Amino acid sequence: MSLESNARNVVLALARTAGDAGAAEDVEGALWHVTRVLASLLGDGSAAAVPGNLPEGTKPQRAATAFIKVPDGRHHLITAPVNFLPKQYHELIPITLGHPGHVAKTRRPLLLRDTSHHDGFVKILQTFKAGSAVQAPMLWQDRYLGTLICASSVRNTFSETDLESMRAFAGLAAAVWNAHDGDDWLSSIDYDTLPEGLYGE
Repeated sequence: MSLESNARNVVLALARTAGDAGAAEDVEGALWHVTRVLASLLGDGSAAAVPGNLPEGTKPQRAATAFIKVPDGRHHLITAPVNFLPKQYHELIPITLGHPGHVAKTRRPLLLRDTSHHDGFVKILQTFKAGSAVQAPMLWQDRYLGTLICASSVRNTFSETDLESMRAFAGLAAAVWNAHDGDDWLSSIDYDTLPEGLYGE
């Protein structure tokens, strides 16, 4: 796919997703529209055909979610996940953990072309091991809301172009969060009833 064609697809997807998210009944429903499109839109679909990109015994898969900062400031909440195990829905993840923790700290987007090149990579997604990932912070008036994440089981799936696309969708997700009173939604959750992910640093 040419760069021009890819850019057109991203623009069209942003327009459609913004409309769908605006019409959603609640904030997580709105974020679903964002994460669902990320899992199908971003990345090089032909990467799996390149020798070495798809580990033996695995199949091409994508996943996406929003890691939302919860009021205690110590955790991310897995929100609107696509292709995560059901037991990970609304799982609490230490906010300092892995690369999402790095994004939370630096407030800068992150591209992991090949996760095997990153010794500090922590496997949080339980559906498959991410071979490639792209992450971008959701920011609003210099406030960190969370991190938008898209992952693929195929190495070298994502590029700098995908990173820029993620930044655009993260901006949309932040606007959607505020439009749908995301803070009120967070305050309504009983965190004592939620599962807490236990992962090695």
